[in-house]
Amino acid sequence: MLLFLNVIYVLVAISMVALILMQRGAGAQAGSGFGGGASATVFGSRGASNFLSKATKWLAITFFAISLFMAWQATNRAAGVDAPAQDLGLMSEVPAVTAPAVDGPVPAQAPQAQPEVPRAPAQEVPAEVPAAPVEGGDTQ
Repeated sequence: MLLFLNVIYVLVAISMVALILMQRGAGAQAGSGFGGGASATVFGSRGASNFLSKATKWLAITFFAISLFMAWQATNRAAGVDAPAQDLGLMSEVPAVTAPAVDGPVPAQAPQAQPEVPRAPAQEVPAEVPAAPVEGGDTQ
């Protein structure tokens, strides 16, 4: 039944594309608003809905209904089936490591104090810094 629905689904999608491309767009009647003559009709400048727009509407409804049914069907099938074992390639040869079991509550450990890092000795700064000589100028 799913194969039949897939075939119908593709045919409906192709039909929708064909019908949508055959219709005139709203821009084709842009001149009607400026006195093209069609703006005074009973149904407005767009006109009455024709066969193409009605057929497109029903094909779209069918398309969405089939989409929802197929999604529902796939979800129900996936819920009843166990997931197949995944092929891990080279990782399947690596043994699994498990955490050791701990009995009782895990004690909270305070962070360890960091050992004091020795500092470099401070360099001595001379109390008076001699002024740099100015080249080419008068020194006072």
